[in-house]
Amino acid sequence: MNDAYARLVQQMLESGQEMLRAFNPALEQMQVKGFDKMFPTLSKDMMEAWFGRTFNREGLDAKTRLLVTIAALTVLGAQAEPQMKLTIRHAIEAGASQREIAEVIWQMSMFGGLPAMQKALEIAQAVFAETEEKSE
Repeated sequence: MNDAYARLVQQMLESGQEMLRAFNPALEQMQVKGFDKMFPTLSKDMMEAWFGRTFNREGLDAKTRLLVTIAALTVLGAQAEPQMKLTIRHAIEAGASQREIAEVIWQMSMFGGLPAMQKALEIAQAVFAETEEKSE
């Protein structure tokens, strides 16, 4: 592990620990239901700064990172519905199209199975409808 990578990992760990302390030090009373509603969608610039340039300046941009996250959540069986909704909203804000999001979910059917894909697409469609309502 080189020094830059070690600093990156340390920075990520420290940042995560600070966020946990800010939200709830014990996290014992954390309710998952409605979790996605607790945090507003970050602006494209903020997501690019945090997810694109801060942790991996020469790596993936925010849109790609969010599409990869959608893929992972799909393969997990789309069990993390609040996190999936939040990630889809962030991906749209970062410039991903509905088609790109649907294609990522469809591609993951090979790895997570058809039920996981179907659940993820249902979640995505709900977010798309919500997004379209807000833009009208």
